[in-house]
Amino acid sequence: MSEQTPARELVDYAAVAERVGFDYAVISDHYFPWIEEMGHSPYCWSVLGAAAQVTRRLPLMTYVTCPIMRYHPAVVAQKAATMGVLSEGRFTLGLGSGENLNEHVIGEGWPPVDTRHRMFAEAIEIIKLLFGGDYVTYQGEFYDVDSAKLYDLPEKPVPLAIAASGGQSAEIAAEYGDVLVVNEPMPDVVRQFNAAGGQGRPVYGQLPIAYDTDPEAAKQRAHHLWRWAAAGGWKVMAELPGPANFAAATGTVRPEDVAESVPCGNDVDAVVQGVRQFADAGYTHVALVQIGHDQQQPFFDWAEKELLPALRDL
Repeated sequence: MSEQTPARELVDYAAVAERVGFDYAVISDHYFPWIEEMGHSPYCWSVLGAAAQVTRRLPLMTYVTCPIMRYHPAVVAQKAATMGVLSEGRFTLGLGSGENLNEHVIGEGWPPVDTRHRMFAEAIEIIKLLFGGDYVTYQGEFYDVDSAKLYDLPEKPVPLAIAASGGQSAEIAAEYGDVLVVNEPMPDVVRQFNAAGGQGRPVYGQLPIAYDTDPEAAKQRAHHLWRWAAAGGWKVMAELPGPANFAAATGTVRPEDVAESVPCGNDVDAVVQGVRQFADAGYTHVALVQIGHDQQQPFFDWAEKELLPALRDL
């Protein structure tokens, strides 16, 4: 995650993640961090380009990019295709309908959710057309493309991972995506995706954890940096315009509230149980997010020696 780590260290961590045995790496595509305490939010595409050069086998993925406002979909297509080339086919373009937090910066307001979904579907259509390699001219409800063509394309089209949180977005993911992304273990969304035609495709989730040999220190750090996740669910989080709003929305959240959904400490079994919830809900991949830049290297050491072997047994 880019919102709690300086850009240079993110690149280094990609190399370490590959060395210790992680299967893939994801990066958020934000303009802002969720709360001020996180302190960082670099441009993810620069980080990805650098990460592609310090790794050799590690798949990379945006988790996720919004192609409806801050970026025109034709520009997203070019960025993703270039990453496909630089990574030699290791890049997946994760796409989502976005958050006001990041998209308001261009000063065009934040559309209602139904409009965002229509914009999102149209943006994906444009990206897929451009991935085909031909000239594209497109006149849509929201976007126009005038004789665009991508000249640098990977040998195989970049896979699309589509984020969903409910029935409408699950149907969009099934229609356009090669992969479904749902952060929390939500079996209903997975079932809706499968029923709409997504059966058999990978499903990605995300489990935040706070590693530390001192569980209480881990819990306090998780609260300090991750309490934004208790802002009231995605329907609320997508509407909040800035870090101050996330802070206000979680002013009454206690450390023990965060610890209910975030394994804190160095208990391997707690993380295994967290991952098992995703597996039982039909997920095929789970991204682990270590909360706290200062514990990242100790987390890698622990993951290599204890956590990853236990998860592979699962």
